[in-house]
Amino acid sequence: LMDAGVPLKKPVAGIAMGLIKEGDDFIVLTDIQGAEDHFGDMDFKVAGTEDGISAIQMDIKIDGVSKEIMAKALSEAKKARLFILHEKMNKVISSHKTEMSEYAPKMVVLQINKEKIKDLIGPGGKNIKRIVEETGAKIDIDQDGGVNIFAESKEVLDVTIEKIKEVTAEAEEGKMYTGVVKTIKDFGAFVEIMPGTDGLVHVSQIAKERVNNVEDYLKEGQVVNVVVKKVDRKTGKISLTMKDVDQGA
Repeated sequence: LMDAGVPLKKPVAGIAMGLIKEGDDFIVLTDIQGAEDHFGDMDFKVAGTEDGISAIQMDIKIDGVSKEIMAKALSEAKKARLFILHEKMNKVISSHKTEMSEYAPKMVVLQINKEKIKDLIGPGGKNIKRIVEETGAKIDIDQDGGVNIFAESKEVLDVTIEKIKEVTAEAEEGKMYTGVVKTIKDFGAFVEIMPGTDGLVHVSQIAKERVNNVEDYLKEGQVVNVVVKKVDRKTGKISLTMKDVDQGA
């Protein structure tokens, strides 16, 4: 874990303790293996840092263990744990690396507007399925708008985040977007400025001069630059303008 960059507070080591008991006589075994576990009377696992125990687990084949046996097992386990930590682990790596390993799975939580959850999922799950298929990432969506993304690499994680932002992004007033004309109406044209997000360029906002026929200026499928004039947060309607917006070549 430390080599992979997992930020542990302190190194942790563990040891498996065993027991052979005949009547009142007993022997506590340290670092038992399969045969000793199979033929012995106890499998007692103790893990912790140099400061103390963090986890224990015990299986026994006898009715119980005495305080004397438990004290002996804990004492020997401490000696073994500290030996592993000080004489073995710390000489190789004493703290976690500052950066996660490139081979470690990546995870991030992206927060989106709760109202955008339906857009991310899409009709019948279309959008979320497409993103998962295209990236290979695993995505879980919480009701509060938290999007948990799990990916095998940073590259996949970054691509997945970008695709989610494309679907869930909200139009910003005053910002210019490059969009596609989707529908022509007598009163203007609807332009898709982001996937699944359309805005209206009213006929009065197409050009500086008076526009009598929208189709004289715009065609369906045409790529245009527009600026968001206003976003109605209650209705979600977006007003766009092409006036004084550079359309390039």
